[in-house]
Formats: sequence, structure tokens, C-alpha cells
Amino acid sequence: MTEPAHLTAVRESYDTVAAAYLRRVVLPEGMDPLSRAMLAAFAELVRESGGAEVADLGCGPGRVTAYLHRLGLSAHGVDVSGRMIALARRAYPRLRFAVGSMAALDAADGSLGGILAWYSVHHTPEAELPALFAEFHRVLAPGGHLLLGGHTGDEESRPSSAYGHPVSWASHLVPAERLVALLAGAGFTVTTRLEQARPERPDRGYVSLLAHT
Repeated sequence: MTEPAHLTAVRESYDTVAAAYLRRVVLPEGMDPLSRAMLAAFAELVRESGGAEVADLGCGPGRVTAYLHRLGLSAHGVDVSGRMIALARRAYPRLRFAVGSMAALDAADGSLGGILAWYSVHHTPEAELPALFAEFHRVLAPGGHLLLGGHTGDEESRPSSAYGHPVSWASHLVPAERLVALLAGAGFTVTTRLEQARPERPDRGYVSLLAHT
């Protein structure tokens, strides 16, 4: 099967910036308090519902995957970038990481207790989000939990460089209301919506959405 062009661009770009990304991106412990609170709430909800396996989709170098593990979850990471996965495996050899697409997960129907998609769905074109969220719903058990965090807006950007390296990815920003509607269309019930503004990026918003199947 031919890989979609946007996925090729994301994979090649993150392979290129992987080492620089690792140096510059903040550790989970250094996130703002509200983001850490959402991650903690997600972990507690999954634990209370039985503590089944959690997938961190778009896990990058695995730092948030490891953070979920420290919060008491059985978590593994998936990322399209082989170099990101290599960094994750090197840093956290006791955790499981796999190269793969979040749009076609190597997981049985209803096999996961939770999904974290933390700043990872904005590289997916809006037209493909319904299928992406349907895939999330497929692999979650009944009552399973989703935490989606990401940028919001109403634009598409195609930067030529990031983290000091050339990239070819695109960011497809959509409003928070649209994300909520798309999740509902895939069968999710959104229970919590946290929107934030950040002075360093006045051109975009930030949202965290907790949902369940």
C-alpha cells in the first residue's frame, strides 16, 4: 500500500529533526500545571477503569510515555519516525515502542484502555480526521479513555524549517469546537475541555480534550 504523502513528509521530517527535538522540547515535569493536571486525570481515569494498556500515539522520543508509566499506567509508544523510536528505546529500554502510523494501529478491536494523542494529530489533514478518530475508537475498549492535546486555529502552515533543520510537514489547525464535533462523530463522548492561551504564541490556541468511548 502506498504511504500517503503527508505521512511520508511527517516521517522524513521528524527523522531529520529527532536529535534537535530531543534537546529542545520540555520534559513532562516542566510542562505547565494545567497540562500536567490533564495527564494526571487521564491516568487516574484509566487506572480506575481497570488499568488496561495505554498507547501514546505520536510518542516522539518517549518522554511522555515514560511519564505515563510513572503515573502508574502500562503504556507503550507508537511513532511514524524510526529515529524518534530509536531515541525512545535508548532512553527507556524497559518500555515498548514501535514504528507505526496512528491511522492504522497494530492493535485488536477493543484492546486498549486508553489513548494519548499529545500534540500529534495536527499533522493529519482535517479531511482525514474522521477516519483517524474512528481508528482510535476501534482499538479502545468500551468505556476506554482518550486524552487529545494539541494546537487549535483555523489555518494550514507549511514551514520550511524547524528546530534548525529543513522540514516538509504541514500543520492543519482546526478550532476546538471542530475537534469536539469530529470526536463525537466517531463515537466519543467529550467530558472535559480545557482551552489555554499562551503569550509566546498568540497566533494559536491550545486545547486538551478528555473523552471516552
